[in-house]
Amino acid sequence: MAAPLPRSRPPFRAEHVGSLLRPPEVLAARERHTRGKLSATERAAIEDDAIRAIVREQERMGFQAVTDGEFRRESWHLDFFQRLANVVAAPSPIHVSFHAETGDIQRAPSALRVVGKLARPRAIFVEHFQFLKSVAGAVPKISIPSPSNLHFRGGRGAVDSTAYPDLAEFYADLARVYAAEVADLAVAGCRYLQVDEVNFAYLCDPRLREEVQRVGEDPDLLPLTYARLINKAIEGRPEDMTVTLHLCRGNFEGAWLAAGGYEPVAEVLFNSIEADGYFLEYDTERAGDFQPLRLVPKGKIVVLGLITTKRGSLERVDDLRRRIDEASRYVPLEQLALSPQCGFASAGRGNPLTFEEQWAKLRLVVETARAVWGDPP
Repeated sequence: MAAPLPRSRPPFRAEHVGSLLRPPEVLAARERHTRGKLSATERAAIEDDAIRAIVREQERMGFQAVTDGEFRRESWHLDFFQRLANVVAAPSPIHVSFHAETGDIQRAPSALRVVGKLARPRAIFVEHFQFLKSVAGAVPKISIPSPSNLHFRGGRGAVDSTAYPDLAEFYADLARVYAAEVADLAVAGCRYLQVDEVNFAYLCDPRLREEVQRVGEDPDLLPLTYARLINKAIEGRPEDMTVTLHLCRGNFEGAWLAAGGYEPVAEVLFNSIEADGYFLEYDTERAGDFQPLRLVPKGKIVVLGLITTKRGSLERVDDLRRRIDEASRYVPLEQLALSPQCGFASAGRGNPLTFEEQWAKLRLVVETARAVWGDPP
């Protein structure tokens, strides 16, 4: 396959989703802080040192964009939402099974409830980004959970009807608080923002579509509703800020939740959302084939998540190149890139890999990208 020129702006040919396994000292600092044995300042200093180290490691490997590993977070999404006014944890009405090689895990996914008017009393992840930018020579990337997550797991029942008798007002306020965070990130210098949008992937699963109907929502209408919400949240971003969406089928300590190809949401996902690129899970047959990529318009980048973060066994470069070649039958090679299918630690405890297995996976991303697209990746 002919190799197009390397990309000069994100997403780059070699990428990763963002979260990395937490070092023992970071986990210990969180635990001691929770018990009142370590101050917030002392904990932050430990996190600072760990972030400096993993930024250097990403850059040494050849990644053109780097993250802070989400080392300051316990959860990929709860840390964000629980800093909004009038958002509280709540039981989920959606019942699911997470699936792993060792068996199923019955678990109600973490859910949230809106108990009053939404507000953003202060910036949420802006300080996280500012520190990352201060220690990164490469492009600093930060991720935020999609605003759709505040609605999907509870539907109308998770939004107080006194505060929001009309859900349109809820969506307007939610977009407004998100737009404020995006604006502050832009002022801080953020030019690469990833929105973690799991619910489009969940809406590809027939079983989860039934659960959505059970809580009173229409799985055919939700993608359009969420597309409008995301667009309003990011519409004020600077022209030179890249925004990508990461789709995930569940990444709970190596277990997964949803299955099904992208066809049910592909048209809306690729053509109604004003994103610059998409991180798509494609590490197993659960994601279906590459045919939905035929709907990707010119100019948008698809980052193929072909390398799994759920186990340590290493994929082969030749197999990855073959799959990239298959995808290029539906979308041109110059619109493709490569990454793992998800992060290595969506929550503090992370997936069942060793640190060396994690780094081997990331080295494989760069090695394969160089083999396909040239150097730099």
